[in-house]
Amino acid sequence: MTRTEYPWLLPAELIGADGPELPGDRGPARTRRTVRDWCVDTLMFLVAAAIGLLAVESTEQAGNSETVVLVDLLVGGLACCALWARRRRPAEVAVVLAVVSAVAPAASAAALASLFGVAVHRPLRPVLVVGGLSLVAGSAQTVLRPDPSVSLYAALAATVVMLLLAIGWGLLVRARRQLVVALRERARRAEAEAELRAQQAQRLAREAIAREMHDVLAHRLTLLSVHAGALEFRPDAPAPEVARAAGVIRDSAHEALQDLRTIIGVLRAPGAADEGERPQPTLATLDDLVAESRAAGMKVTLDRRIEDPAAVPAALGRTAYRIAQEALTNARKHAPGTEATVELGGGPGDGLTVAVRNEAPLGEAPRVPGSGQGLIGLTERAALAGGRFEHGPTDDGGFTVRAWLPWTP
Repeated sequence: MTRTEYPWLLPAELIGADGPELPGDRGPARTRRTVRDWCVDTLMFLVAAAIGLLAVESTEQAGNSETVVLVDLLVGGLACCALWARRRRPAEVAVVLAVVSAVAPAASAAALASLFGVAVHRPLRPVLVVGGLSLVAGSAQTVLRPDPSVSLYAALAATVVMLLLAIGWGLLVRARRQLVVALRERARRAEAEAELRAQQAQRLAREAIAREMHDVLAHRLTLLSVHAGALEFRPDAPAPEVARAAGVIRDSAHEALQDLRTIIGVLRAPGAADEGERPQPTLATLDDLVAESRAAGMKVTLDRRIEDPAAVPAALGRTAYRIAQEALTNARKHAPGTEATVELGGGPGDGLTVAVRNEAPLGEAPRVPGSGQGLIGLTERAALAGGRFEHGPTDDGGFTVRAWLPWTP
């Protein structure tokens, strides 16, 4: 959370190690005063002392003895000094000063200031209790130490008005500080949520790039593996076949490098448009994928029951292409030499169905490191597109993957 540039202008209660806090609500009060607190406390001390001196002068003019005037002066001075402790013990100081003010008019201003402090630093219930005690003490002072120049009812009314003003002002200050606390807490949560959303978006972007890299490079590398394996096990193959296999290996390696360069470019500058960016595959380019698989020696049958593949939305066609690509890659890795069938069907409003089936492997299926990761990626890809993905073995020992993707009309 961003801190204020001038913390000395704030009350101490709004400056904490872990953020703003109010005493009585979120722990003990901060006892170290800021520059603002020193200024406010000094001003209250001086105002209370000035009003206390006026009260002593009124007591002297009322015909009281010098001893009574001296006692009032001393009590008023001590009451003003007690205001310096009102931040640590606001309720206790207010109670003591309220009781003292009942018999010493010089302490009335200090008692009023301490009541204001209780309203600022404590919840409503202690404020009402101390306010009631102050009202009783003020009424007792009006009766025990009356001012000859003011009527009894006027003095009582003035006492009630002053007490209500002190309490109301203190509650207003407290409410404003609570609002500041709430706004700062909300800002802190908003910053934390924004950071969490940014991390989540970054994680999702990385997962999408990793999924794309797996789908693209796995297809290219399996083609390389198939043709390299053919050259390894048939060193006496005719020169034209060796040249054709070498050409496919070269083309597949070149395509893999191009795809890898494109993905790395996205990682370096995500979201940046590149005029030389390779076109993304769509459903219309599925024929090229089947042709590549057939060139690698794989038997592939394409059953496409869609009249115009180019009319399929680009995002939908790309998802279907990746599903078919990964399914053919898995068939080539786990069931080499078998025939695979790719079926496409559906239309706007009905959705797009992609199904890839391969026959049972010839002999024991080879174990491939990292098996199952491609199916997990396809499940996530279909779910992100709002569709469904199913996979599993068939009754004859083969394997089938099927995906349904929504196709809005």
